Amino acid sequence: MILLFQIKRFLNPGVNKKINLSKGLMLGLIIILPSSGFSQNKNLKNPNVIVILTDDQGSIDVNSYGASDLYTPNMDRLSEEGVRFTQFYAGAPICSPSRAALMTGKTNLRAGLPNNVPIPEKAKREGQFGLPTEQITMAEMLKENGYNTALIGKWHLGHREQNLPNAQGFDYFFGHQRGCIDNYSHTFYWSGPNKHDLYRNSEEVYYMGRHFSDLMVEEIKQIINDRGDKPFFIYWAFNAPHYPYQGTTKWLDYYKDLPTPRKEYAAFVSNTDEKIGEILDHLDQEGLTDDTIVIFQSDHGHSKEERAFWGGGNAGPYRGSKFSLFEGGIRVPAMIRYPRLIPANEVRDQICMEMDWFSTVAELTNSKVTEQVDGKSLMPIIRDGSKSSIHKVVYWQYGSYSDEHAQWAVRKGPWKLIGNVHEPSGSQKKHQLDPLFLVNLERDISEQENLAKTNPKKLEELLKLHKEWLKSVQQEMKP
Repeated sequence: MILLFQIKRFLNPGVNKKINLSKGLMLGLIIILPSSGFSQNKNLKNPNVIVILTDDQGSIDVNSYGASDLYTPNMDRLSEEGVRFTQFYAGAPICSPSRAALMTGKTNLRAGLPNNVPIPEKAKREGQFGLPTEQITMAEMLKENGYNTALIGKWHLGHREQNLPNAQGFDYFFGHQRGCIDNYSHTFYWSGPNKHDLYRNSEEVYYMGRHFSDLMVEEIKQIINDRGDKPFFIYWAFNAPHYPYQGTTKWLDYYKDLPTPRKEYAAFVSNTDEKIGEILDHLDQEGLTDDTIVIFQSDHGHSKEERAFWGGGNAGPYRGSKFSLFEGGIRVPAMIRYPRLIPANEVRDQICMEMDWFSTVAELTNSKVTEQVDGKSLMPIIRDGSKSSIHKVVYWQYGSYSDEHAQWAVRKGPWKLIGNVHEPSGSQKKHQLDPLFLVNLERDISEQENLAKTNPKKLEELLKLHKEWLKSVQQEMKP
């Protein structure tokens, strides 16, 4: 083991209210483990980090996850050049809570965000303003460690000045504040007054007629080109394939023989894949591939909302979709590539959670985690695929801090219990579901048989785990 000390300087006095670290100089410990079995980072510089989050992408909607009617060579490239996870779970089946889990390394309840952030016009009435300012984000953690930090794409974690990206650790922001936009006019057309929603930091900017995905690629390339001598962290939050489905003409022509809405959805997925490829190629051209961690994940399952033509995405064998805690709502494609330390073309089947990226990035960048998080570093199972899952029990709840009506779930081993079950039915007739739904995923991956009545002891065990966990969270989050 080689131990090196490096002086780090605290750089952003504007976020001192959040960072529980000294304002002056501090010592940072860098640990390099050449015995890990993978190549050592010989330049001793912390790696760059790009976290890619797609929006409403179905559980199997990547070729390497089973999609046979899509074209996703660049997502598959990340899989082939890194590690792919088969039991990777989103922190929530809806947008804002999932993003809160990613940014904080905590369950969305512990991160202070039980539900989607409402539009500003409704925020005060609903009493939800976004990710609480006292939460430490991944951007703040990395900024403290000397990183230039940028968010390109969708925020959806609050609209007040103190809740926007520049106040949450991001040096630079280009994108939209709300949950979705039209990709050509960059306007939010849903829930309330139409609102143009495209910003560079706090300045509203206009690029009428230009596809948002092209604008994002330009911004990311510029950040990479202007990197200087600091490592960069880019959180690339796509608004795709979230509705409105707006793949370009090239991809709509490519999928012309597919039926609607799969055609429209597929075009948007492949357009997204193409843009990812442009950035991967740019990293190659700049000689940065070996020194850049690239993480990919969908924020949750595909949508069956009317504005998504009642579907388009594919969960394969999994039941459910966005808004549901059945597997199709929370089991998502996820992968990580970092050639210097992570093996290529390997698969991990252990249970992993969206919150785990926070601790994984912290370990790989020698960054300090200053709060108690729920995520755990994935590096032990990445290094050794024979190791058991780092999680014995995992929890979900969204909607509120009370489980009286909020949907919740708990999983221990193959057993999973869902409370207040919800299953979007699209344009079809709604199913009548029992309020408690117990399944054994090893025997019933499609979650068709409710075992609650035939396995009362297992039901009682998982219900107790949920109640104990929720009580502890409620006590922690009391004002």
